[in-house]
Amino acid sequence: MKILVINGPNLNMLGIREPDVYGRSTYNDLCDMLKSHAAEQGIELEIFQSNHEGAIVDKIQSAYNSFDGIVINPAAYTHTSVALLDALKAVAIPAVEVHISDVSTREAFRSISYVREYCEKTIFGKGFNGYIEAMDYLSEKYK
Repeated sequence: MKILVINGPNLNMLGIREPDVYGRSTYNDLCDMLKSHAAEQGIELEIFQSNHEGAIVDKIQSAYNSFDGIVINPAAYTHTSVALLDALKAVAIPAVEVHISDVSTREAFRSISYVREYCEKTIFGKGFNGYIEAMDYLSEKYK
């Protein structure tokens, strides 16, 4: 199984950005955790982060015929980007939406997700463990 993890804007600032919401662990901590779990589970993993919507669209498109699953935390683009939704639909790769925080308890606009229309599952409020759950879901379902 080959999984692409995509992280959107400001996630590179984990550990600095709103630690009361996102925790004190860094983006590198997240990447290390995901790589370790992937190695344990025999999952081939690539991790990508960008603050630029077009770069994320390009990365989704480049996943076509190369990945078995996508774990995506679109961050702020969750609530604004039809382009990410359309890219996911275009490549038709099974995808899971992940959010570190519990978006249901935050600002009202955070309850809107364009990518959710395509994603098979949404996981939120579980911190970094949400990514692990998403990887395991894809790995179990699409072995």
